[in-house]
Amino acid sequence: MSEEMRTFGYLCPRCGRPVMGTRSIFALEASDAEIACECGGSVLRTSYDGRNYRLSVPCGLCGEVHASVCPPERMLRGATALGCARTKQFSCFIGPEGVVEQHLRELSILAEKEKQQTDDPQAFADSVIMYEVLSELRDIAARPGGITCACGSGRYGMEIRRSAVDLICRDCGAKLRIPAATDRDLDDLCCRMKLVIPGR
Repeated sequence: MSEEMRTFGYLCPRCGRPVMGTRSIFALEASDAEIACECGGSVLRTSYDGRNYRLSVPCGLCGEVHASVCPPERMLRGATALGCARTKQFSCFIGPEGVVEQHLRELSILAEKEKQQTDDPQAFADSVIMYEVLSELRDIAARPGGITCACGSGRYGMEIRRSAVDLICRDCGAKLRIPAATDRDLDDLCCRMKLVIPGR
């Protein structure tokens, strides 16, 4: 029986790169853990006091270090996200490696987009809606034939704008715009099992 593992992921505040590290549940229960960025600019730390896990999490969104407390059932089972109080975004993910990697990829896109538009305080019309729309798009893309183009291609790229996400066919260049600014936009997307780019 293989040992159960937990993966941690965050964005380094210094270099902006995604940082991931995996530890066994046995190791987390037995001793403190550290997951550091290769640039040396940040370290995520965990400790266990016999009742709860205490985490020190570098935040790639606001640049500060957040202190969090997690009960063992959140730390060692399922998937958990820890938030940044200043930006109201999730800034750290704990769980199976594939889940953490996907969320971290989305967080990197959001952070990069917000960094590009620092002079604009409204980088997204609504950051929470944008995050949920990206999450929903990921779920649709995971279904067989979830996102395709009418030209027959299944290859597409994604461009994130202030209040929408554009899906662009990599073969014919056609575009499908997904609004991402209001609760209604999110509700409309949640009703759709598949998305088809109109094609050229």
